[in-house]
Amino acid sequence: MQTEYFIVDKNHLDKQTMQRAAELLKRGKLVAFPTETVYGLGANGLDDQAVTKIYQAKGRPSDNPLILHIANQREIIPLVTEIPANAQVLMDKYWPGPLTVVLKRTVVVPDIVSGGLDTVAVRLPANAIARELIALAGMPIAAPSANTSGRPSPTSAQAVLADLDGRIDAIIDGGGCAIGVESTVVDCTTPVPTLLRPGGITLEMLMDTLGEIEIAPALDGSPGCAPRSPGMKYTHYAPAAPMILFEGTYPHIADRILQEIEVALGAGRKVGAIVSKETAQRLPTGVVSAVYGLRQHPMEIAANLYTTLRSFDDSPVDIIYAEGIPEAGLGLAVMNRLRKASGYRIIKE
Repeated sequence: MQTEYFIVDKNHLDKQTMQRAAELLKRGKLVAFPTETVYGLGANGLDDQAVTKIYQAKGRPSDNPLILHIANQREIIPLVTEIPANAQVLMDKYWPGPLTVVLKRTVVVPDIVSGGLDTVAVRLPANAIARELIALAGMPIAAPSANTSGRPSPTSAQAVLADLDGRIDAIIDGGGCAIGVESTVVDCTTPVPTLLRPGGITLEMLMDTLGEIEIAPALDGSPGCAPRSPGMKYTHYAPAAPMILFEGTYPHIADRILQEIEVALGAGRKVGAIVSKETAQRLPTGVVSAVYGLRQHPMEIAANLYTTLRSFDDSPVDIIYAEGIPEAGLGLAVMNRLRKASGYRIIKE
């Protein structure tokens, strides 16, 4: 398969190009497209066969549910049996944007989209290219991140190409993704709304809006444990080498990382480090470093996170040491991804 490559300016949408991409979706093809979070791999969300191609292209486990993307709020109505008041509050405040709501699904939604659950995850993205594509296609678009399953999510079209060239029908290059981590997922079918995955809409924002929210425990990936949201069960975001995550306060966390680096270098290992700008200044020579930003700027760190994880594809190392950050604001989403990327190999201060 030859993957078509379309370049689109989000400020001046090329209607002909967008229509071409939409026609591919109508024909049951796979099209990767940008959102404000990460690039998604889209297919007709109401077509079992088209959705099956997503799982095949990504190598994605079949019980890992997908998110349906819509172009305007009213398009959710045929997909769900009811919209609780708290879900409506969230939709009115944060749509379009990086928020996914989980609701009871109707028979319109194929089982394969929901991973066999009786719920469906729905999002209205803010990215103009994404919304125009969905509108032109005239259907909800099922779209997980456009990467090989388990790899860091793509925040550029080039990252999509690196993983899926020749395995999907088209890529829309709409530039980089502003937020850099996937959408926040909130289950609104529970008595108290439950945060299933942290993302661009922070826990603090949700609490301010709803007054009360529960946080789902991390699923351990054991057989028979059904994930209620994408990103809950399986190892995700893994870089090209084993990674150990360090958690603690600064500067003690940096001290511990430097100690482990010295030991690894002394043993003749090639060492990589994913660290803040503050810690990067202290790294010894010989370390392959990927700097995600200043510790006090979690938005910057989130935007750079997957690029730093992918940077070791081109700079092979034996081991990667990653610096954790405080979990306030977007820090919660960053730490959620780093823990999964490390396979929960964590050293605490």
